[in-house]
Amino acid sequence: MERGLAAVSKGEFAVARKAFQKAAENELSADALTYWGWMEHQTGNTLNAIRLCKMAIELDPDFGNPYNDIGSYMIALGDPESAIRYLERAIVAPRYEPRQFPHINLGRIYLAKGLPRKAIEHFKKALEYAPEDPEVLRTIQNILGTLN
Repeated sequence: MERGLAAVSKGEFAVARKAFQKAAENELSADALTYWGWMEHQTGNTLNAIRLCKMAIELDPDFGNPYNDIGSYMIALGDPESAIRYLERAIVAPRYEPRQFPHINLGRIYLAKGLPRKAIEHFKKALEYAPEDPEVLRTIQNILGTLN
């Protein structure tokens, strides 16, 4: 896993993909499958990324990352409606650290759907986890500017 993360930090997604795949083959885990899926998406294989994340969920339904990742992949595929249920599962997952991301993704979906107040709710929730996030702060300001 560490080799894959090091490759990601250098932008070497194909190398990272192979490292995460090998990690999953050596010791199958939700974490390895999710990271491998992330690299599949980065290299253009989004449907395989979703498949790997679904496998990760089967192994560890408490792990939030694959739910958020599937949600973001569904958004990228132009299916935000399908993304919502995965992002909502990420929010309540017991084992999940970057908790702001599903809220940011949901905020973007609701904003695109013309539901600015619902979007603001999620962006404000994201700030509870990442209070200094400049993009979230700017987005909230922009939305509030359109509501006045």
